[in-house]
Amino acid sequence: MQRKTAFAVGEYYHIYNRGVEKRKIFLDQKDHGRFVRLFYLANGDRPVVTRLVQGLPLDEIDVGNKKIAIGAYVLMPNHFHILVKEIKEGGATSFMEKLQTGYSMYFNKKNERVGPLFQGTFKAEHVSRDEHLKYLFAYIHLNPLKLVEPDWEKGGVKDIKNTRRYLEEYKYSSYPDYVGVSREEGRILTPDEFPKYFSAPADFEGSLGDWLVQG
Repeated sequence: MQRKTAFAVGEYYHIYNRGVEKRKIFLDQKDHGRFVRLFYLANGDRPVVTRLVQGLPLDEIDVGNKKIAIGAYVLMPNHFHILVKEIKEGGATSFMEKLQTGYSMYFNKKNERVGPLFQGTFKAEHVSRDEHLKYLFAYIHLNPLKLVEPDWEKGGVKDIKNTRRYLEEYKYSSYPDYVGVSREEGRILTPDEFPKYFSAPADFEGSLGDWLVQG
């Protein structure tokens, strides 16, 4: 079946998918860590054997030239979101195939299961408007709030300070990287390929803070 969204170099896309039958695809910290690490390992034109680089810091692994630029991501129990820019023709499709195939093989072996893990290939939405692109930075990074305050969108959060702390400590998103947390996962992102919405961590926190108040 032909994909409705056609990818083009230089364009931005919101990519997402969830587990088949809405099942959980991240069961523990190891699962989350494996998927986040694959964001880096799958995004290059040089083949990388995961078991041979296991335990190596990301800055010691040469994946070659990047296929896509990643601007934001988040992992939720049964789905994920990624904001990307295609920088090499066919890059997004190739990246997603390596990402989902690699993780599915790992997950099925670990849990002694067979069959598809994800609901189809993956979904993609072309982001052509600037305001939509900026909105997605907030939407993706605020997703984890659904785990602790399911109804926050109806009236905002109760405690902004604690909410920001929770988001900063949520390891499975790019939020910590935008508020200045130094960690190796920061190598996954290529912020220079995206508009300069946030020149400093305070700009990022302020922009998302508006959404937290408004709900």
